[in-house]
Amino acid sequence: MTTASPWTHVVRAGAALAAGMGVGRFVYTPILPLMQARAGLSAGAGANLATANYVGYLVGALAGTLVPALVRSRTVLRGSLPLLTATLAAMPLTHSTAVWGVLRLLAGAASALVFVVAVASLLHHLREHPAHLPGWAFGGVGAGIALSGLLVLALRSVADWRAAWWAAAALAGALTAASWKLRPEDAPAAPVPGSRGTARTRRWFGALFVSYFLEGVGYIVAGTFLVAAIGQGSPGWVGSGAWVLVGLAAVPSSALWARLGRRWSRPGLLLTALTVQAVGIALPAVTGSTAAALGSAVLFGATFLGVSTLALATGAHLRFPRSVALLTAGYSVGQILGPLVVAPLLRHGYHQALLLAAALVLAAAAAAAVLRIGFPHHMGGDLTAPIRQGQRAEATHT
Repeated sequence: MTTASPWTHVVRAGAALAAGMGVGRFVYTPILPLMQARAGLSAGAGANLATANYVGYLVGALAGTLVPALVRSRTVLRGSLPLLTATLAAMPLTHSTAVWGVLRLLAGAASALVFVVAVASLLHHLREHPAHLPGWAFGGVGAGIALSGLLVLALRSVADWRAAWWAAAALAGALTAASWKLRPEDAPAAPVPGSRGTARTRRWFGALFVSYFLEGVGYIVAGTFLVAAIGQGSPGWVGSGAWVLVGLAAVPSSALWARLGRRWSRPGLLLTALTVQAVGIALPAVTGSTAAALGSAVLFGATFLGVSTLALATGAHLRFPRSVALLTAGYSVGQILGPLVVAPLLRHGYHQALLLAAALVLAAAAAAAVLRIGFPHHMGGDLTAPIRQGQRAEATHT
């Protein structure tokens, strides 16, 4: 057990998550409109860069899954954070979309490794503490989104896209320093007990898998293009301001949804979260008002981490063999497919893409509704363990 206080560990892990995910992965979303307006980046090329990042993330996550020693390596953490920062700083040094693609691919792999090490450390050293405590560290993702969004919002009227990338690199560097003393996991995590799975368990898990895969496709479209879509019909500050709200709403979301999952049915909460998220994604496409844009940001930010927490906890609760690996794979493939699926629609702006994304998330909600039918709520006895197992699994896919 680490000698650091629990909240010290939360802060260090949260800083690593903020650097690896909130900045390293998601700062591209508010910078994308600036690159389109001032660097000549087309909508299709922007989708391809997003896909490159998601492919890199899948590679990094799989590496952490297949080589468990990486998850417990301080060297991996301290190598990945500076690499990630360097890829951000290098983006303004070229106008080549091919080089940008390589940089975003490397950033994706580095951010996945940071996330794997940070979450494994967090849940290992805080395993004797209340489950909501790691949830607050997961909020570091939202904090990184909010901080990077504030930087881009402040710079958009006084500097260009290059300055935004350099500012993001500086922020990632500061967060790297804050997380530098984070202590990785000491020993391999105990394997999650499994069984062969009955026919009924396969039915429930199949519905969960379909739901989570569709969420991966739908949510990442909003996660990539929401700022650009809002910026098409709103004053310039609204898009970046909305992204700040996404981050702020995400900060407490994982902890709050995990806490709710101890009192109410997780399939029911998953249905609720997906429905709310679909409404949030669709709002900017059906109305161009500033209030709708800001409301969309809050609804999206409050649900995208919560859906992951609930889905993975549900899979662990079912004790389906290799549920975490299967759900992670489906979700990650969905994230790669999302920008590719909507790319043909981007010639006409982003509204059609957001409507399609909302429809996909609603389909995910429908699958979650099927999951509720006869769900074995008391399967396995200890209903708090799946929450921890599900949170641990977030290290491989968010």
